[in-house]
Amino acid sequence: MLEKVVKFFKNWMLPIVMVLGVSIYLLLHYLSGSAEDTYIGIAKRVQPTLISVMLFLQLAVVSPRDLKFHRWHFVCIAAQTLLFAGFALLCILLPHGNARILSESAMLCFIAPTAVAAGVIASKIGGNISSVMTYTVMIDFLVALLIPAFIPLIHPETDVDFFPAFFSIIKRVSSILVLPCLLAWFIRYALPGLQRRLEKCVGWAFYIWGIALTLAMSLATRSLVTSGIVWWVIICIGLISLLACIFQFWLGRWLARSYGHAESVTAGQALGQKNNGFIIWLGFTYLTPVCSVAGGLYAIWHNLVNSWELYQARKGQI
Repeated sequence: MLEKVVKFFKNWMLPIVMVLGVSIYLLLHYLSGSAEDTYIGIAKRVQPTLISVMLFLQLAVVSPRDLKFHRWHFVCIAAQTLLFAGFALLCILLPHGNARILSESAMLCFIAPTAVAAGVIASKIGGNISSVMTYTVMIDFLVALLIPAFIPLIHPETDVDFFPAFFSIIKRVSSILVLPCLLAWFIRYALPGLQRRLEKCVGWAFYIWGIALTLAMSLATRSLVTSGIVWWVIICIGLISLLACIFQFWLGRWLARSYGHAESVTAGQALGQKNNGFIIWLGFTYLTPVCSVAGGLYAIWHNLVNSWELYQARKGQI
């Protein structure tokens, strides 16, 4: 009986923890305001730490020599840049209002960097962790260049200087990446015995992600509940983020289809699975704050896609 429960939880962990994260926040929000504030404060501090630990465990099986550029990396980077530039231009042309909010939401969904957790899912469905890591580093740096360059054009009323914004974004997206990389690779070359033991623990990254996802869903729910925008706008942002999510998973696979099944799966994850915390932060910091809701909704959609992919992988159909 216990084995069946464990197997069920393992197979359906993503939808379970998604519901759990939403339920915990709503329960605390409507029953205890002080407990809600405490929980959200803990979630904001703990989630980045869990993501760093998860990345560290993934890097235990990835050598620096494995981080190689593939042609599909540059193809997907170009596609992501063009999609972002197109919606950024639309934002510049549109007057302030709901249409512009929806355009900004789409722009955020397309430019957001790859989530660190993308490597976890990629490894479960036949993808390549090292290829995901390479793309993650590439897109993080590109985002740090594009956002400071375009924000003054989209919101000329904001006083945004390129270099402060560049280093702010680099700090935001790199803090979770750089330290785990350096530590994992130091252990690989200085403490090979410890590194071999860490390789046996890499499977724990999936469950650590489950905890991080619970907290992420609570934070995403909070951004929706406290957004203060009318429901029809939220529904429109939800539809835009859903279409952007499905399109990018498909686009990644389609663009890399000629490089083999494993790379096609990897490209789908690299392009489709986003750093939703970054979307929320970017919306609040530099754009119209309500468009940050797109990050919370995108978190729901891409994790539903991940759940479907894991289900298809168990059936041997992916």
